[in-house]
Amino acid sequence: MLLPLTLHPALFGIVQGGRFKDLREESTKAISAMGFDGFGIGGTFLKEDMGNAVRWVNEILPPEKPRHLLGIGEPTDILTAIENGCDTFDCVAPTRMARNSALYSKNGRLNITNSKHSSEYIPIEEGCDCYTCQTFTRAYLHHLFDAKEMLAATLASIHNLRFVVRLVDNARQAILDKQFLEYKEQFLKEYTVGG
Repeated sequence: MLLPLTLHPALFGIVQGGRFKDLREESTKAISAMGFDGFGIGGTFLKEDMGNAVRWVNEILPPEKPRHLLGIGEPTDILTAIENGCDTFDCVAPTRMARNSALYSKNGRLNITNSKHSSEYIPIEEGCDCYTCQTFTRAYLHHLFDAKEMLAATLASIHNLRFVVRLVDNARQAILDKQFLEYKEQFLKEYTVGG
């Protein structure tokens, strides 16, 4: 769904309720009756509960208003949230992981400080159009982290953020093509945690 551009600050109401369906539904009904411009979905839930908690809320929220999931940034979680009705997300995960030498790739997460990357003169991810992948090699990033250079975290953050933006762009196109579930399944088949 394309959302209209607004020229005024949007005020979002935040839905809470933790892992409890009844509390989430009660919070959603109360907050959605208040006329907010959009809605944030917050609270604590276990990773395996996220899809259900998000779906409970989004089945009640007004469909014409944006839904923002607070604090979710892992690629697998983003796809689960999209599948269950969320429009936007925010999270420190891509940059926090980058500062700690973890890089996203379509074939899983890379720990660039692993010794095997010290002699890999290839981009973090072949075909990635980010500045880091277009300009530097895994070996160079490995060296920067090893030398504790500040540039390491910057270049890693550029890549991780571009990875997430591209993931969401591709998910959006898959929705428009009515192929989202196929896209998600293919992504998850290739994406593993490790490397």
